[in-house]
Amino acid sequence: MSNENRNRLKYLETSLEIDVRFSETDAMGVIWHGNYLKYFEDAREYFGQHFKMEYLDLYHKGFFTPIVKSEINHKASVNYGEKIRVTARLEKKHAAKIVFHYEVMNLATNKLAATGTTVQVFLGTESRELELMKPDFILEWESKQNWQVD
Repeated sequence: MSNENRNRLKYLETSLEIDVRFSETDAMGVIWHGNYLKYFEDAREYFGQHFKMEYLDLYHKGFFTPIVKSEINHKASVNYGEKIRVTARLEKKHAAKIVFHYEVMNLATNKLAATGTTVQVFLGTESRELELMKPDFILEWESKQNWQVD
């Protein structure tokens, strides 16, 4: 294996920290389970800003990227007033889909609170039809990243 291939990343990733607000908790004062999908969305949006591929960029290029599958595995509670770190890892795929993996760490306890995955596809904004091939601008963006395909 060449040094270039050895140094390639399997994932592109970013992390952001979020203070847990009262409105995000249930009657017991812990994060309501449905809010983890919102945290995943926050992490994807931050990822797009960081790597210069935001939702509006996709839209202006003629594509929606709806989620077709989501999964959350709850590991430990997070309470109101604590802080979490949400890490989003984009996995490179040959197929015309976007696969993110997530980790939510409770920074107060240093425990893994949740893991998850989302899968998105490309739909044309005008046709609303599923794209079976990755758009050219995505292939170009991917070629600029230092990562590998599984």
